[in-house]
Amino acid sequence: MTTKYAIIIPDGAADEPIDQFAGQTVLEAADTPNMDKISTLGRQGLVQTVPDGMEAGSDVAQMSLLGYDPSRYYSGRAPIEAVARNIKLSLEDWVFRCNLVTIADGKMADHSAGHISTIEAGNLIKELAEKLDNKQITFHTGVSYRHLLLFKGIDFDVQTYPPHDYIGKAIEKILPRGKGADLLIDLMARSQQLFDNHDINKVRRDLGENQVSSIWLWGQGKKAQLERFQKRFGIKGAAITAVDLVRGLAKLIGFDLINVPGATGFVDTNYKGKASAAIEALNEYDIVFIHIEAPDEASHNGNTEMKKKAIEQIDKHIVGPVLEALQKYESWRILVMPDHPTPVRTCAHSPEPVPFAMAGDNVSGILHTTFGETNAAKSGFRIDNGFELMEYFLKS
Repeated sequence: MTTKYAIIIPDGAADEPIDQFAGQTVLEAADTPNMDKISTLGRQGLVQTVPDGMEAGSDVAQMSLLGYDPSRYYSGRAPIEAVARNIKLSLEDWVFRCNLVTIADGKMADHSAGHISTIEAGNLIKELAEKLDNKQITFHTGVSYRHLLLFKGIDFDVQTYPPHDYIGKAIEKILPRGKGADLLIDLMARSQQLFDNHDINKVRRDLGENQVSSIWLWGQGKKAQLERFQKRFGIKGAAITAVDLVRGLAKLIGFDLINVPGATGFVDTNYKGKASAAIEALNEYDIVFIHIEAPDEASHNGNTEMKKKAIEQIDKHIVGPVLEALQKYESWRILVMPDHPTPVRTCAHSPEPVPFAMAGDNVSGILHTTFGETNAAKSGFRIDNGFELMEYFLKS
């Protein structure tokens, strides 16, 4: 008998208690009857997806929840995204994430330059490439504000800072440091010269949108390699996501990628389309992984209501339909969890454990209550090594 599995990841949905919601978190305050049904029928608990001593990034957390120990496999964020974009790396190449950001009054004002459109961003990166590309440096366009910069024949030992975790912080305190930092800072400064008074920025200014001040280089690493999921667990998988980080991880572990029209990586994503694609994929694949970036982006924007609405959209348009579809199979299981907390208060990722809820064949719990951080903690069920959750979900 073949079991069908679905994993739904509302990125960054976990949070802190908020006075606005009478001490509840955003996840607890949101109307999530389908997530609640999963936790009530099955069980919930806490899982530590970010190992001690590692940064609370989606790269580390997503790798962990997919069943891979980041302390063993992690080599940086940008190399994972390079896989998504089919950028070939040698073992000696370095690749950096290249954000388009807004800097104002010497501070990081916006990690996404107002979630700039892919067309606008592509034109800016193309102009940078025309002026700065050479045998050692090449720019590669991505989606919206997310791009990559590849270095050949240059060695780095540098500390960089993810811009989304330093909103409102002084730029001078988060510039790259270490061997190779001068080159990175110089490239960022040259991008500022190009963007200053650029036609795209003139239009954005007239429309009241955040302008593109600079590129921001971070998330560096060398070539990433992971063991195939099917070899490890014996089942065939597919992934649905709008962001290159998750696309790259999926490709590294041998998942097929399912593209959904209108999937944006923001709160305006095509929730219904993702659910429909997942339900159809279950006919062919043993496990389907559905990632939704919206709650995380709302948190980085410091927007509580936006985050709450995104979580509710995920519950209504993705969790509900996928849960219903799964129950038509003879054997099934579903898992819902954030990858990491992204508190609206800080607008930054956090390394604390996240709640998870699972239901399906042979899954039962003691505490049959609604889904959220508080009840997950009360359940007494905690997995300290996040990468062990996958095997528990599949085989327990």
